Amino acid sequence: MSKVLIIDVGTQSMRGIIFDEKGNLLVKEQVKYEPYIAKENGYMEQTAEMYWNVLCSITRKFTSEHSDMMKDVIAMSVDTFRDTAVLLDDDNKVLRDLILWSDQRVADTSAPLPAKNRFLFKLVGMTRTVNAIRSKVKTSWIMQHEPELWAKVRKVVHISAYFNYLLTGNLTDSYASTIGHFPFDFKRKRYLKESDLTFPVYGLDLKYMIPVCSPGDVIGTVTAQCAMQTGLPVGLKVIASGSDKGCETVGVGCLGKDVASVSFGTTSTVQFTTDKYFEPERFMPAYPAVFKNYYNPEVQIFRGYWMISWFKQNFARHLEKRAADLGKSVEEVMNEEIEAIPPGSDGLILQPFWQAGLTTPEARGSIIGFSDYHTRAHVYRAIIEGIDFALREGLERMEKRGKQKIKYISVSGGGSQSDLICQIAADIFNRPVRRVQTYETSALGAAIVTFTACGTYADEREAIDHMVHYTDVFNPEPTAVVTYDHIYRNIYLKLYAKLQSFYKYLEKE
Repeated sequence: MSKVLIIDVGTQSMRGIIFDEKGNLLVKEQVKYEPYIAKENGYMEQTAEMYWNVLCSITRKFTSEHSDMMKDVIAMSVDTFRDTAVLLDDDNKVLRDLILWSDQRVADTSAPLPAKNRFLFKLVGMTRTVNAIRSKVKTSWIMQHEPELWAKVRKVVHISAYFNYLLTGNLTDSYASTIGHFPFDFKRKRYLKESDLTFPVYGLDLKYMIPVCSPGDVIGTVTAQCAMQTGLPVGLKVIASGSDKGCETVGVGCLGKDVASVSFGTTSTVQFTTDKYFEPERFMPAYPAVFKNYYNPEVQIFRGYWMISWFKQNFARHLEKRAADLGKSVEEVMNEEIEAIPPGSDGLILQPFWQAGLTTPEARGSIIGFSDYHTRAHVYRAIIEGIDFALREGLERMEKRGKQKIKYISVSGGGSQSDLICQIAADIFNRPVRRVQTYETSALGAAIVTFTACGTYADEREAIDHMVHYTDVFNPEPTAVVTYDHIYRNIYLKLYAKLQSFYKYLEKE
């Protein structure tokens, strides 16, 4: 039976996984690393060399310890996190450490855009959103603060494109991976034209951009030089797939109009797969899916399940020894602690805006309802519930804008490993939550694209039918549904408007 190798690059770890054509995860090698280097408060950088060295260590382990299995590998693909630019010089060498998607620094937006663009943005009420986008363009920050380095820049690429180059010698990327603060037209799946309204927002000349290809295209084959570093066989095909979130959506089988993909990952998201382009929020694009004729409208909760790591590090370090003694993770111990806490966390409500969004640039996180009987465990459960409330709000907004009715939720990401977390989601969304045979759904989605590209399946729909298997279904519990729906409609949905003036005041401090 043929197999494919997937390299799944995450913010906190990298996984190499071999799948067979039935969607079975045969072997996995995972390497965890420090998520970022913080040179200053709010700065989050990492070296490209670190990521590549980890990839090489994983592939060398595969070829040395699983050589028999590697003989059946017909192709490979790489999916990565989004919105992290790699700056290359004339020789395609990396010029500086990567500024990660989660980095908090902002660019100066005082230089005015062309008058025509400013007028049109103001006319449609887009001025604040445009300024928020401009401030998040990390290449603009580098131009402003490191002009001598920027003068050496010849290409600006995503980390996925950089890996494609090191593997094959071809500097190209899937349009389904080109998701970030680049001058890209997501609807037409090409770069913006200089005459396009939003082109000046990104401050990047088209000369810095590289060619894009379609997901499923053959980027190239592993070169002799790459084989020496990685141990991979010369000539192994490298297939274009897409970003981690896009691949997750495929990996949970999200294709029909009645299903949504919810990711309980570092950034928590809710996505559809649709053949109709529509903005999930006003002025926010739908991203190209790893299915060629589809899009993924998406609502993000920045720092979503990263908040679990934040909470564990700051408030649950004392559980590490207990967890080790029990042979469990700290998260498992924390999940056990909240089982006895009722839905609604005894009146503790959390708004999970630990990082502001583009349409809510002044937003901050908040927790209300504290009393003397609340414990650390209550806060932990409130975090989980708050993320789900925010995702439900995004889902309902997308249903309305896309004229779709979602009946099922398919979940992915680290949080989906917990039965309790899946049950809370079912109760808050008031929809059955489905879990597939592996939580490594980004890699599974990339494997689906790769097998389809190799001709194993006629199309992605057939591949999903053979490779995605629902193993668990969590149905809403009626009593919990009533409680959560009351909190959601009468408290959560009103919370942002009531706190917005305070957020704006704090923004000025």
